[in-house]
Amino acid sequence: MAMMNFKLQCLLPAFLLLSILVTPSIIAAACQCPEEQEEDGGVRNKTLALKYKIIAIATILLAGILGTFVPLLGKVFPALSPDKDIFFVVKAFAAGVILATGFIHVLPDAYENLTSPKLKQNPWAKFPFTGLVSMVAAIATLMVDAGASSYYTRLHLHKAQSESNPDEETHPVGHHAHASAEFVGSSTEILRHRVISQVLELGVVVHSVIIGIGMGVSETPSTIKPLVAAITFHQLFEGMGLGGCIAQAKLRTRAAVIMAVFFCLTTPIGIAIGIGVTNSYDQDSPTALIVEGILNAASSGILIYMALVDLLAADFMSLRMQSNAKLQFFANVALILGAALMSLLAIWA
Repeated sequence: MAMMNFKLQCLLPAFLLLSILVTPSIIAAACQCPEEQEEDGGVRNKTLALKYKIIAIATILLAGILGTFVPLLGKVFPALSPDKDIFFVVKAFAAGVILATGFIHVLPDAYENLTSPKLKQNPWAKFPFTGLVSMVAAIATLMVDAGASSYYTRLHLHKAQSESNPDEETHPVGHHAHASAEFVGSSTEILRHRVISQVLELGVVVHSVIIGIGMGVSETPSTIKPLVAAITFHQLFEGMGLGGCIAQAKLRTRAAVIMAVFFCLTTPIGIAIGIGVTNSYDQDSPTALIVEGILNAASSGILIYMALVDLLAADFMSLRMQSNAKLQFFANVALILGAALMSLLAIWA
């Protein structure tokens, strides 16, 4: 268990950091865009745009910290503990946000990129690559989710069976087997939450880097201003969902903080990267469209799967939720509200 968790916690940040560093370099290498041009009919103003970007880095970072760390304060504030009903309501709201992010924000962007007329008609116009990549990402997420859980279950069942002693008088076999089954079930549930939290962070972070770079390369204040507010709320809501999953994973404090901080920094880092490659980055180049489209499509598949299966189905179909009509009602309201608010943000971002 320790070795597996160590690998997950080390490899995921390394993979995400590599994607952050490599993606803009790949895109920028193929881009040659003129320094002076207007975006969407707006007036370019590098100085004012840079001011808004700096403000965006600060506000988005603060929103990410607030959203991610609030659910992690259950030890300090018992009302926020994963064992409380309010936690299920907040998690339902966050799941609605993540679901809307996948369907309303990420998937349409991926479709727009991969069906752009600026790409070659063959093969991009002849096959729905957006749906294919999204589907493959969802299937891969399922395999990781189920595979990690089943591996850990088999590992501990084998360990429990090898340690059981039929001749032991003080601990009857039936009692020992029952206790072992309960231990395995509890341990497997914790592992699932750990896998969920790390895979969810992967899907959220990939999209966060892309939208950060998109804001960073823009030099039109009229384009950036509405994005600052929209992406700030975007990070706040997504942070709540991720923070809730991290809290349920019962990670060590250091590991939980590392995951939370990594999420909080991704969009600001994306903005900083965008500022650095402003003069060489062309969002409409074929390379940029393909890279962003594939990453967005994969991210949407991960987010949609995680929201529906690991966040919503796991809670809404649980005995605790179905035996409590009041909790179920408020969770439904929270889910709809979260999805509605995140969908509304699509007007600006």
